Amino acid sequence: MPETAETALRRLLEIMARLRAPVGGCPWDQEQSFATIAPYTVEEGYEVAAAIAAGPDMPALLDELGDLLFQVVYHARMAEELGAFDFAAVAAAIADKMIRRHPHVFGEGATPGWEALKAEERAARAESGTLAGVPTALPALTRALKISRRVARVGFDWPDPEAVLEKLAEEVAELQAEIPAGAPERLTDEVGDLLFVVVNLARKLGVDPEQALHGANAKFTRRFNAVEARLAAEGLAPADAGLPRMEAEWQAVKRGEKG
Repeated sequence: MPETAETALRRLLEIMARLRAPVGGCPWDQEQSFATIAPYTVEEGYEVAAAIAAGPDMPALLDELGDLLFQVVYHARMAEELGAFDFAAVAAAIADKMIRRHPHVFGEGATPGWEALKAEERAARAESGTLAGVPTALPALTRALKISRRVARVGFDWPDPEAVLEKLAEEVAELQAEIPAGAPERLTDEVGDLLFVVVNLARKLGVDPEQALHGANAKFTRRFNAVEARLAAEGLAPADAGLPRMEAEWQAVKRGEKG
């Protein structure tokens, strides 16, 4: 008979406590901290997204959601060891937040809007300013999108995509002007400006830049793998084929996809 949610979660919490136990626990788990576990937490979130993008692949999604849940349990256990909070407090906090943000479901009256409720919560935490609360640990493209959406809501925005394209051309020109000198800091600054404008262009066009780049990565990988396969059929490695030949094969692969 399958475990109930309560029983399964209790068993998982007990397993985590055993892994972190000073005596008889796992040496690797014992020495971890919030900082060392955080990268795994981010990675597991991406793996959940990858499982969803693959169909979704339900067996993989089941597995990856378990890995992500374990990350929450891990952080909660470390906080409990410090006397800060435990898993029950985490679950209670998110439950309270969802009820608070959905008064039209759990209370009386219409909701004032998700963003308005979040603004009230930021004010309660003494966070002021349009950009308060935008997480710094987000992937750069995602954070740029959130920043641009926030400022757009208060009117700091381009009127249309064409205006963003004009700004994009301006940023390209500024980058070109810095290339001859080759100063790393200036090039980094100008490339960052260019990427930020591209994110805004995506927003104005209704495109998620993170998903767009994810798709571009997948497309490039697929096409380059095909180029390598075509070269391998002739006994050639990419480095031996040279750029002109690889470009010719690349164009052939593109034509084949369109055909």
